[in-house]
Amino acid sequence: MINRALIRVKVVQMMYNYYLSRGTKTPTSALEELALSFESSYEVYNDLLQLIVDLTRQQELNLDEARYKYMPSDEDLNPNMRFVENELARRLHDDATLHAYLKEHPYSWRDNEPLLRLLLDKVLKSEAYRNYMEMPTTDFKSDCMVWRSIMKEVILQEENLLEEFQARSIYVGEDDFELMGEFVIKTLRRFENGEEHPLLPAFKDEDDEHFASDLLAQSIKQMDENNALIDSLVAKGRWASDRVAVMDRAIMLVAITELRGFESIPTTVTLNEYIELAKSFSTLQSGTFVNGVLMGALNHLRADGSIRKP
Repeated sequence: MINRALIRVKVVQMMYNYYLSRGTKTPTSALEELALSFESSYEVYNDLLQLIVDLTRQQELNLDEARYKYMPSDEDLNPNMRFVENELARRLHDDATLHAYLKEHPYSWRDNEPLLRLLLDKVLKSEAYRNYMEMPTTDFKSDCMVWRSIMKEVILQEENLLEEFQARSIYVGEDDFELMGEFVIKTLRRFENGEEHPLLPAFKDEDDEHFASDLLAQSIKQMDENNALIDSLVAKGRWASDRVAVMDRAIMLVAITELRGFESIPTTVTLNEYIELAKSFSTLQSGTFVNGVLMGALNHLRADGSIRKP
C-alpha cells in the first residue's frame, strides 16, 4: 500500500536528516527512524478507517441524548436511523484486521471530542449526507458510496485533521495524508466489492519493504563516494558546491544510489522520480539543476561500467 513514490520521499527525508547530522546519527538509527516513519503513515490509514466507526457512534449517542431532552420533538423521539445503522460502518466496527491493529496501536477519536464533533457537524451538513438520508431506499452499495463521498469531500478536506496527525507524529506530511486517504477510499471500494480481506497491508509486498530499507542503507554506505561525484559534476557545471541546497544534495545522493544498485528499475524511472521530487520539495530551479547533475552522473557511471541497465 505504501508505494514506491512515498518510499522515495521518506528515504530522501531520512537522507537529508542523516546528511545534516554530521556523524551524530548512526546508520542503524536512521533505518529505525525510517521504519517509524512508515509506521506513522500506516497509522493514518487505520485511524481514518476507525474515524468512520467513531463518527457513526458519536451520531448514535447524539440521537439517543436528544430523546431525553426536556421537551423532545417528534424528530427527536423518532429519528432517522439510516446513518447510524450504515452497514459499512458496522462491518468496519467488526473487522478483525482493524481490531488487531488497534489492539497493538490503540487510539479512539472519542479522546479528541472537539475534533470528532467538528467533523461530525460538517458531515451532517454535507450534500453527500443529505442525499443519502433522502434516498427512498438504501442498500450496501449506497452505504459504501456515501462514506466514499464523505471521506473525499469532507474528511480529507479538513485541515484540522491533518494538523491532528502531524501533532501526533513528526513523520506525517501532506503526502502521507493524501496517499493514505486515497487508500482508505480504495478500501471502501474493496468492502463494496465483497473482498474477503478488504483492509490493505502496510506494503504491497516484501520487495517494496526491502526496497525501502535497502535504498536508505545503500545511500548511507555510498554517501561519501556519491557526494564526491556530485561535487565534481557541480564543479564542471561551474556551480559552487557549497551553495547546493541540502535537499537537492539529499535527492541526488539517493537517486545516484538507485541508479547504481537497483537493476530492475530503469534509469528513466529513477531520473523522472527524483527530478519530480526536486521540483516538489526544493527550490524553483531545483528540477533543472538536479536533472543536469543526474544526467552527468548517469553518463559518468555508464562510462566507467558501474551501470549497464537501460
